[in-house]
Amino acid sequence: MSVTDREAGPLAQSRMSVAPSGTPGRLLVPYGQGRTRGLEADELGAHGAAVDGLVALGLPVVPGLTVPAGAAASLCDPDTAQAAVDLVEQLSGRRIEDAARPLLLRLSASAPTEIAGLPPDLACLGVTPARADDLCALIGRADALYEVWAATVRMIAEYALDVPGAVLDDALLDTPTPRERVEALLSLTAEHGSGPFPDEPAQQLALAARALLARWDSPRARRSRRAQRLPADLAVALHVQALRIGPADHSGYGTATSRDPETGRLSPQGSFFRGVRRSAPPPNTGEPLDRLAGGTALLEHSLLTLERHLRTPVSVDFEVRDDEISLLAASPQSRPPLRASVCLATDLARDGALGREEAVRRITPAQVQELLHPQLRLTGGEELLAKGLPASPGAATGAVVLSSERALELAADGTRVVLVAGETTPADVPGMLVSAAVLTGSGGIASHAAVVARGAGTPAVCGAEGLRVDLAAGTVRIGERVLREGDPISLDGRSGAVYAGTLRVSVAGPPPELSTLLEWADSMRRLGVRVNADTAAEVDTALALGAEGVGLCRTEHQFLGERLPLIRRVLLAADPAARDEALTALERAQHEDFRALLAAVGNRPVTVRLLDAPLHEFLPAPGQALDAAEEQRAAALREANPMLGLRGVRLALLHERLYAAQAEALFAAWADVAATGVRPELEVMIPLVSLPEELAAAAAYVRDAADTVAARTGVRVPYRLGTMIETPRAALLAGELAEHAEFFSFGTNDLTQLTYGFSRDDVERQVLVSYQERGLLTASPFARLDPHGVGALIRLAAERARDVRPGIKLGVCGEHGGDPESIAFCDDLGLDYVSCSAHRVPVARMAAAHSALGRRQDAERRDESGSTR
Repeated sequence: MSVTDREAGPLAQSRMSVAPSGTPGRLLVPYGQGRTRGLEADELGAHGAAVDGLVALGLPVVPGLTVPAGAAASLCDPDTAQAAVDLVEQLSGRRIEDAARPLLLRLSASAPTEIAGLPPDLACLGVTPARADDLCALIGRADALYEVWAATVRMIAEYALDVPGAVLDDALLDTPTPRERVEALLSLTAEHGSGPFPDEPAQQLALAARALLARWDSPRARRSRRAQRLPADLAVALHVQALRIGPADHSGYGTATSRDPETGRLSPQGSFFRGVRRSAPPPNTGEPLDRLAGGTALLEHSLLTLERHLRTPVSVDFEVRDDEISLLAASPQSRPPLRASVCLATDLARDGALGREEAVRRITPAQVQELLHPQLRLTGGEELLAKGLPASPGAATGAVVLSSERALELAADGTRVVLVAGETTPADVPGMLVSAAVLTGSGGIASHAAVVARGAGTPAVCGAEGLRVDLAAGTVRIGERVLREGDPISLDGRSGAVYAGTLRVSVAGPPPELSTLLEWADSMRRLGVRVNADTAAEVDTALALGAEGVGLCRTEHQFLGERLPLIRRVLLAADPAARDEALTALERAQHEDFRALLAAVGNRPVTVRLLDAPLHEFLPAPGQALDAAEEQRAAALREANPMLGLRGVRLALLHERLYAAQAEALFAAWADVAATGVRPELEVMIPLVSLPEELAAAAAYVRDAADTVAARTGVRVPYRLGTMIETPRAALLAGELAEHAEFFSFGTNDLTQLTYGFSRDDVERQVLVSYQERGLLTASPFARLDPHGVGALIRLAAERARDVRPGIKLGVCGEHGGDPESIAFCDDLGLDYVSCSAHRVPVARMAAAHSALGRRQDAERRDESGSTR
């Protein structure tokens, strides 16, 4: 079957539009002249338009020309092909017959946009059997041309000279070397084809064009276009490029991207291949770019120029001839490394090529979080043990331990451990703090394990499905798999995945440019960003990450580990005298903690929440009391539903000296720190209030404590008194509460729990996953603030509080203070700040800036739409 028989619509139509043979040069557009002739990508093809852009930027490109899509078939005409050969020789300053500086040709096709299924490039056009060995000798490598040339001869033989493909395939099975393949293909073409493979360069080019267009017009190619929802008769442009031949020591080709993926800095990365360029170089044959003849300076200049123009990390294909680099193609890098995007955004803004606002917009809060935490490097062959809730971001590997004591023991020897538990309690905190990661079988993203892990920056997965811990046997059962203490596991706190064995973990550490972007973001946001921190060490970490103060100090977290007996003595005291003695010891300990905390905060705001924890977190487990009498008192205090029981202000009203002792310790610590010249902006918060009368009574305890400290030290401590809005009733009665409170902090963890009637420790694994799968919820309301229910209560409380006290300070300190969408909601409500765990502070800073910039854009659009009416 001849190529004419094989032709369908587009090829026949394009041939009908060919200009008269007397003016073939008019159909040829040298690289860089397309746009000056009024041609766009639909005629030049994506490649032709891209090369035009490179030329316009003053970058060196491989000499070549384009035959526009509407006239592509004209290249099948020998006269047009000869004109193309002559023009490429002129553009490159070389001649095909020149033995010292020879030239060959390469033919390729491109559609108006980047698509799949384009015909392969045809290279080594112009070579003949008589010249091939001399060219290989010039390159310095035997058979350097033959493999590339063989692919070209084969395609021309089948698609332009009518040699059956089956005949070609059979013959190639017995030709192991590239030289033998070329010889066999030339012989078969002469025997079975409509003509022999020609020696004349123009005739080879004309046949190559015929073959390439026939391949493009084949039924298979048409099916491919239909699958991509493209017109079956889509036309392509053809491109004739110079293929300059030279010694391998000074010639080659390669690919490069503009940025180092590890540092993000401008530094060409890629591979360099010696010899004749091929579409798919043999694997593991490339050399580092630093071995490029002539160095990488010109390549780096080209990449820098392209980045400034495209405003994105870029990748290029290039050739090196005579120690000079010429570009073949350039495009935005697909999926550039995050560090590269951060560094480029900063570089462009510093150079004035990009505004700072646009630079900040380019990096999302989620990307900030990704940079701050290590990630597992997955290959696809890992053994997944379980899926749980992504409770604290980051990734880690370590040996399984089943108790806090064991974690402390092994960590002291330098062993990386993963603490695995059914659930954690305050007694487990010391072990959690030395563990590389935490894994629990119950609890959600607002559970004890999740909150402590996030505060410490430790990866955690909670509510892992099917996880059962057998302390007596020293084993963990996950489904059918049984692990023992010491077995290695790996977990990803961002995805909630747990894997068997030790996996590779990428090292966390954002580039310094991220700090620059965050500083710019700070100047753009309205919303303040504070930290939930309970110790001086946590405050130091948060301030280094950009926190503007402490939005929540949970004083109950200061009674963890070795301090736990202090609060137990208060709760389980046998008589008032024993309770007073215990309160004195508690006050001394808290004074020490508060003094360190306030000194670390400096002259910044700090909100200290008085004791608020479910009672069961402080009571000894059954059988672990000091004696039978204490066991009896503990049993009397145990509750069926401790999250809704004796906690917060309720505990303080039953133990009237509790909040007074805490407040006295706090005010005395402030006086000590103030004597050094540091004056924190102190805010004292009463938790879990539902009745205005509760708040009034607790406020009296705090005021009395302030008076006591003033009488003892002579220092009247300035402070604000406020409350945490975490019950729906408190939100509804916000106006009445505002008569007693100078600030509100919305505790959205409990407010969500009580508004939905969801147990935050149980419902996420058992209910919310199913609800999300069924489309009843789009996200866990403990992770993303519910704007319709919980958010409506916050909005109502804010409005009613401002009606009574217009200047009242309003913030959020629940888990939602680190979630970007929740932060945007808080910004819309006009709240003053959000507070989150230390390692989410940079995320919150960026999210608050994005929210402010989004609001500004919306306002500008409204103004523009109003002005056009």
